[in-house]
Amino acid sequence: MTLSELLPAVRKLSVSEKLKLIRILAEELDTNEDISPLEPFKTYDLPTPYNSFGAGEVLMQALKQTDQMRSDAI
Repeated sequence: MTLSELLPAVRKLSVSEKLKLIRILAEELDTNEDISPLEPFKTYDLPTPYNSFGAGEVLMQALKQTDQMRSDAI
């Protein structure tokens, strides 16, 4: 069965059934080791801008410099 054959049936499901389907598929993907270099159920630290004080100011300066360079080019 192909995705294009399956989609009309999936679209007829109720919202709760669609959510169950999403959870089932996500759980299957999470336990399948072949599709991702990430290990199932392992916690990974991701860098975020939270508590990166001064990062916003640096980004604003970079944006202003870019805007100035574009204005100078025109």
